[in-house]
Amino acid sequence: MGAFYQSRAPLRLGFGGGGTDIPPYCDEFGGCVLNATIDLFSYCSISPRNDNQVFFSTKDSSISCITSSEKALPLEGDFIFHKATYNRVVREFNQGRPLPCNITTYSDAPIGSGLGTSSTMVVAILGAFKEWLHLPLRKDEIAHLAFEIERIELGFAGGKQNQYSAAFGGINFINFFREGKVVVNQLTIEKSILNKLQDSLLLYYTGASRDSSVIIKEQVNNVKIKARDPVLAMHALKKNAIKMKQYLLTGDLGSFAEGLAQSWEVKKKMASTISNNNIDSIFGIARKAGALSGKISGAGGGGYIVFMVDPSQRIEVEKALQQLEGNIQRFHFVPEGVTSWKNTAFNEIKAGLN
Repeated sequence: MGAFYQSRAPLRLGFGGGGTDIPPYCDEFGGCVLNATIDLFSYCSISPRNDNQVFFSTKDSSISCITSSEKALPLEGDFIFHKATYNRVVREFNQGRPLPCNITTYSDAPIGSGLGTSSTMVVAILGAFKEWLHLPLRKDEIAHLAFEIERIELGFAGGKQNQYSAAFGGINFINFFREGKVVVNQLTIEKSILNKLQDSLLLYYTGASRDSSVIIKEQVNNVKIKARDPVLAMHALKKNAIKMKQYLLTGDLGSFAEGLAQSWEVKKKMASTISNNNIDSIFGIARKAGALSGKISGAGGGGYIVFMVDPSQRIEVEKALQQLEGNIQRFHFVPEGVTSWKNTAFNEIKAGLN
């Protein structure tokens, strides 16, 4: 086994503005989001093959498939994201010549968890191809490619924040303008503020993944038909995200907690399926135990909830949530986005030492 090319891209927590990055809202009104990348990742490993085949596998499950290394793989069956990314790389960067290889992926969080897993996986695959083929891609170009692959070529509903946060990493305030323009503002937060924020956040997995496209399609349709309450809710989300950015920069975490609560209350007005009885029950139990506020990270309907807690009450909130079917997820913020490197099989290294 020869050299192989690896990459990883971080998942993200959404604090404010999520949903305003989704066309047609951001195309008409402009959008903005506040989010942060954490030490949960999507990984990709690519190794060249000497035959005319492409082999896909995931360590998340036992699923795998092998196919001829054509210049355009059919976008059907399993590994849709992998195949579409392979097709784009072959078409745009290899002059349509097939690329026989093994592509293996893994993610620290399940698809549908609300942490941007699908988009982050595409970014990670592009990162591994970049390393293998020495592609001169900037972070914004990787993010834009990932957006086009997922949203345009595959037609999955959703926004743009996940691709850009995975590519850039860090605490970001991202603006989305008309004609597809995106500006990533990486926030420089004082270490003491960042440590206090870290200590005040509790991430809880509900145990239920969901199909975000169903929720997002309802949001998109509400904008298209100019439904008054959902559109006003998106306007309010955008304004609140701007305030939350300022609270974070100045270390006003009390107001930040209030902003998180406001984001959740407003977000629920964007589509009817964003919350449900189970989610409402979890929020009620956490608040009764001392949580200050919280919101679903991502489209809603399930996945992860990020709670804001007074550090002195963390243990009580954790104990209350541990009685439920989900689980608490430990995490830390990470400043870096997608990274890639060339590796060599350990058996070859060992042989070279003998």
